[in-house]
Amino acid sequence: MFKQKARDEFEIKQINTETMDALIARCARIYSGVPDWINVEDDIQTVNFTKMICSEIARLTTLAISIDIGGSPRADWMKEVIDKTTYFQLRHWVEYGAAYGTIILKPSGETVTMFVPDDFIVVDNNNEQITGAVFIDHAVDNDKYYTRLEYHRFENDLYRITNKCYVGSDKNDTGKTVDIALTPWAGLEPETAIAGLTQPLFAVLRMPEANNVDVDSPLGLPVVSVSIPELRDLDIAWSRNSTEIYDSKRTVMIDSDMLLPSGTKINSMDLDARRERMKLPRYVKAVYGNGQGEVYHEINPTLNTDTRIQGINNLLSQIGFKCGFSNGYFVLDQKTGMITATQVEADDRRTIQTIKDVRDKLESCLNDLLYALNAFADLYGYAPAGAYDPNYDFGDITYNREEDRARWWQYVQSNKVPAWMYFVKFEGMPEDEAKAMIEEATPKEVTLFGEE
Repeated sequence: MFKQKARDEFEIKQINTETMDALIARCARIYSGVPDWINVEDDIQTVNFTKMICSEIARLTTLAISIDIGGSPRADWMKEVIDKTTYFQLRHWVEYGAAYGTIILKPSGETVTMFVPDDFIVVDNNNEQITGAVFIDHAVDNDKYYTRLEYHRFENDLYRITNKCYVGSDKNDTGKTVDIALTPWAGLEPETAIAGLTQPLFAVLRMPEANNVDVDSPLGLPVVSVSIPELRDLDIAWSRNSTEIYDSKRTVMIDSDMLLPSGTKINSMDLDARRERMKLPRYVKAVYGNGQGEVYHEINPTLNTDTRIQGINNLLSQIGFKCGFSNGYFVLDQKTGMITATQVEADDRRTIQTIKDVRDKLESCLNDLLYALNAFADLYGYAPAGAYDPNYDFGDITYNREEDRARWWQYVQSNKVPAWMYFVKFEGMPEDEAKAMIEEATPKEVTLFGEE
């Protein structure tokens, strides 16, 4: 409703097509665990494998990431803001970026807020770079629901920001217009014009795949958009396997005459009580015979688990490959019954390249975020003007701790490194404790006058 409100208030047209909006909304529902193929009557549930894919991309992308900004007091202030508002949330934000295809990080003073496509409208772009957008922000204060529409755009060599605020009885109530000074955003100006900017005061994280749904859209595709049919098949296959296991309980059908004396008038309650007194298993069911012989029949369903798991693994491999992972990255472990990711080896080039591409997009997004923070520091005097030099360090996704541990132990045995360094690196011991332990364990040399 507020997207329509923004279009009416600012007399704008969004760039996205309805097809693109519908795809993003569908992928968002799949990521949230409510895909459109869930069918309770047919026992079709979801394992929400989309969540795992997006989470794995985010995990590998932000693995051991460090962000250092140096060069001046201004750089120190920017580093402090990033550490407080962005660094600890990066993994979550990258996961949302993978799920939605695009997210926007927008600083506001000394804070940074993330927006998903539900909460912004793209109104202008230049070579796939979003240069104009309306952001929808919500806040609650004293049972009143406030909404702010913040319109960013370039006009006549000026960068303009316009704020319009509304108050209503719930989050979706467009309510009535209210002065920004009477809202939780008091202190912001209704209209601001800034000169000298070359890029917008927000940063976009866009997934690297080309958009084949709407080639004119600056938005990226959700990573699972290419594998929706396979995700549906995976949920069906998993649900069928689970249902078969649930229904595979052993059953023994036994004649009621074998439980009660002949000629006894029987009812179901008598049979249940008799079965309990005889301490028969619950899978024993009493049936009424036809008098021509006692009935005793066992039913032991045969499971197709092995065949079904093979089919599930084929789907997992296909989904993973279409989402940018190497073949066989995702497998169903038959021993634990859990979906696990295999170790990334050095020759898993497809996975490595996918993560590198996402890291490049993340680095570009963070550079744009720093540009916006620098502009806010100039506007509000948060820190003295000065140069800043960002440096990003990402962990090696091919790293194997056990191999590294074994290699370092070989260094210790060959006297290439002192043993205390090994215990600090792999056992988490403080340096002084590790050195003291090594010294205590080292045999004392015996001389003519005793130990040294």
